[in-house]
Amino acid sequence: MKAIIAIIFAAALLVATAVAQQPGQPPQSPHPPNMPGPGDVPNHPHPPPDPLAPLMFPPDMIMSHARQLNLTDEQKAFMRSEIQKTTTSFQELQWKLQDQMELLHETMKSTSVNEQQALAQLDKVLDIEREIKRLHIGLAVRLKNRLTPEQQEQLNKMRMEHHPGMPPGSPEAPPAPPPIQ
Repeated sequence: MKAIIAIIFAAALLVATAVAQQPGQPPQSPHPPNMPGPGDVPNHPHPPPDPLAPLMFPPDMIMSHARQLNLTDEQKAFMRSEIQKTTTSFQELQWKLQDQMELLHETMKSTSVNEQQALAQLDKVLDIEREIKRLHIGLAVRLKNRLTPEQQEQLNKMRMEHHPGMPPGSPEAPPAPPPIQ
């Protein structure tokens, strides 16, 4: 479950990077953003920082510290349910994205590309990427809203302890290892 949650947030970051690409760049491979195909070279060695990262808490961080945060049974049940629903929706969107990227790839591979057709297909890809980003932000908001101010402060302190000298949510910080239980 933790791996799926980590994949969701990694994909969200990759989607944000894909949306920020300039139009003159070649299309990405038809593989989902978190699963590069053979020979794919990332356009950016480090994705741009996510300005919302310091304001949100990754679901795996919340759930792996449930005991330290003194999450209530109601909080845990709500969060598990929301994570499960989001994971299911994310998987479906990933499959749609892969299909649409394959179609975009097919459109772009000929020596003479129909611009209207290519841009229409790109719009389909971007629409799905927008849905994915919206799904992630929605989950982050719902989870944060279920945390008390004290729990949020405790999570911020945990973030700082794992990465001293870095601002909370800094993208350069490696992910915190799960606690030993």
